[in-house]
Amino acid sequence: MMNWVLAATLICGASVLNSCKEAHTQEDNPVKEVQSTELIRTSQSWDGVELPDYLVGRPELVSVKYVFPAGKKLGWHHHPVMNYGILVQGELTIIGQDGKEKVVHEGEAVVEMVNTIHHGENRGTKDVILYMFYLSQKDLPLAVQHPEIPLD
Repeated sequence: MMNWVLAATLICGASVLNSCKEAHTQEDNPVKEVQSTELIRTSQSWDGVELPDYLVGRPELVSVKYVFPAGKKLGWHHHPVMNYGILVQGELTIIGQDGKEKVVHEGEAVVEMVNTIHHGENRGTKDVILYMFYLSQKDLPLAVQHPEIPLD
């Protein structure tokens, strides 16, 4: 039953990226056929850890657009629910509390850590635009902040 949730979320995410890229190229080279490009298929977060089982109960799908200015650092946080995103502009570095890093480039998809503390940084010179998709439930937070952990 929950496979449809993941499939619908993946399709939605892929269509966002395709729409953003196609909007820039359609004027010069119009698309004549429907195109589909699978960006990611995995059961692990970016650091290689297996994702948890689905939550039990009614799902709540959440989609969020984030814009991170150049030089901006996010505070330490963790996600209690599975989520993944598509970076449509810029370059984002995700850092785990263990020091492991993942650089996400424009056009790439990333599966975030679940219940593992991490933070993100825009070390680039242009704003990062990131679309995130959460497989959540009503009243669950998308992220839990950890202000007690200093960034530097």
